[in-house]
Amino acid sequence: MTIQLPAETGGLRAYQPRAQPLARTTGAPFTSRTVFAAAHVVADPYADVSPGSPAAVDWDATLAFRRHLWAHGLGVAEAMDTAQRGMGLDWAGAAELIRRSAAEAKAVGGRIACGVGTDQLTAPASLAEIRTAYEEQLAVVEESGGQAILMASRALAATASGPEDYLEVYGHLLRQASEPVILHWLGPMFDPALEGYWGSPGLDAATEVLVQVIAAHPDKVDGIKVSLLDARREVDLRRRLPRGLRCYTGDDFNYPELIAGDERGFSHALLGIFDPLGPLAAQAVRVLDTGDAKGFRELLDPTVELSRHLFRTPTRFYKTGVVFLAWLAGHQAHFAMVGGLQSARSLPHFARAYELADGLGLFPDPELAETRMKTLLALYGVTQ
Repeated sequence: MTIQLPAETGGLRAYQPRAQPLARTTGAPFTSRTVFAAAHVVADPYADVSPGSPAAVDWDATLAFRRHLWAHGLGVAEAMDTAQRGMGLDWAGAAELIRRSAAEAKAVGGRIACGVGTDQLTAPASLAEIRTAYEEQLAVVEESGGQAILMASRALAATASGPEDYLEVYGHLLRQASEPVILHWLGPMFDPALEGYWGSPGLDAATEVLVQVIAAHPDKVDGIKVSLLDARREVDLRRRLPRGLRCYTGDDFNYPELIAGDERGFSHALLGIFDPLGPLAAQAVRVLDTGDAKGFRELLDPTVELSRHLFRTPTRFYKTGVVFLAWLAGHQAHFAMVGGLQSARSLPHFARAYELADGLGLFPDPELAETRMKTLLALYGVTQ
């Protein structure tokens, strides 16, 4: 049987879906890398909300997806960009997500780290107000028992007059943190409001400020998550980190080579693409745990085409593809997103994502995925 998919150049093309899923099994905890999947949230499709309303979340389905990731040995990076922070999920919703997910992690023995930001600020803010907003969120994460990820702040990017303001704000927060945190450098391709983060539009100068922040408080920094889609810059940065500090790749274009590493080191992972790739990514890391870097690359390299497709410009809309694949894979009963973000990608984009994911064997039930893909096509007027 074939399915007619829209081509990006127009018209339709025939595709023959996979008949059988690839077997994915759970296993022992990872030993060579620390790996987090940044997880999406599942919207409540029955809620009477508009795109500007507070997010209505299906908590049962959202937590079930996290149990799926934990079952394969992955850590969950909670309330991050992938969960639509600042793109449909406000701070009130994120705080509830953190509390619920952290409690679930404790119940099942899963690892969790949670985003700490300043998104409760909805108007221009002073540095003091930004510090207070960060402190409020840090307290919620620490009280929940999660590890804190100090996220890049739109408010700080808008208010800071230069590097010294970043040094002051981050120094203040790190002195307060009860446990080592993960710092977070999200590039403007993920969020245009973060242009010039660390006080400089030049990445070389920005890197120097980040290195200063870490050097001043090495005992309070677990590592740095880098999402710049620039493999060489990430490698250069991780080679400058103090011994024992982790570099977590957030590079959804170059993650296999960065995680595999070289003779001088490697990156751990905190990736949005590991949301749809969870079981396959876990299998690859377990192969890497045996010292088989070649086998690791053979498993993970073929996934890069899908990742680059989902994260194509405008990169910030990658969440739409992530949720779309979760629907096709049977992790949720619908393709609706908080903020109405399911409309952010085109039908040809969805068709190519389905084809690539099916080719990788990501769907536990290929027949279900095909049926749902045909349902979406029919809504757009494509007949089979």
